[in-house]
Amino acid sequence: MENFNKPSTSIKNWSIDDRPREKMLAKGGDALSNSELLAILINNGSKDKSAVVLAKEILKLGRDNLSELGKLSLKDLQQVKGIGVAKAITIAAALELGRRRQAAATLEKSTIQSSKDIAEYLKVVLKDFSYEVFAVLFLNRANKINHFEIISRGGITGTVADPRIILKKALDEDATSIVLSHNHPSGSLKPSRADEELTRKIAAAAKYFDIKLIDHIIVSEEGYYSFADNGMI
Repeated sequence: MENFNKPSTSIKNWSIDDRPREKMLAKGGDALSNSELLAILINNGSKDKSAVVLAKEILKLGRDNLSELGKLSLKDLQQVKGIGVAKAITIAAALELGRRRQAAATLEKSTIQSSKDIAEYLKVVLKDFSYEVFAVLFLNRANKINHFEIISRGGITGTVADPRIILKKALDEDATSIVLSHNHPSGSLKPSRADEELTRKIAAAAKYFDIKLIDHIIVSEEGYYSFADNGMI
């Protein structure tokens, strides 16, 4: 028999001030908690849980840290009962938009003047990868970033980071200089021997096309390592 004394989990039965959408409309987004904002994305709850309760469970998966939440995969998000593929995709899409907004703010600078400028951008776009990726920034004569592209995923070797692919892309983008980059999910910033050999190989090949390799930057949660700053280019 249905228990009519059991309170409903539907947000529709909450007071107006406690409903995330209405609260945002009345007070603005900054008045909402992270779980309330996530609840708006989730849209509706499950049979036994409201959207806000589901949102709180999702935040727990990310250790109540938005940065950690951004590292979760679609499969990870679906560990919460009541979060299916559609809801997981909606959450992941919102996190990706936030990441791109943060990265775009860095690109608004007129020119790249130091390794720190580049590292700030790279830490945003590469920080949430749980595996190693190799990427290249293509710059014009004014040291502005024309294009950023992830060249390979899963590691750095002579085959996946092929200099021919990188230089062809540089010519296509009309780049006069490039910056190599990759992340170290382990946190270590020490370049490997393979990193050093690959850097020398690409730098030598780029010279034939009058393209300058100005840096190779490794980023991790610990910070960044610049080959140029350390006299390795």
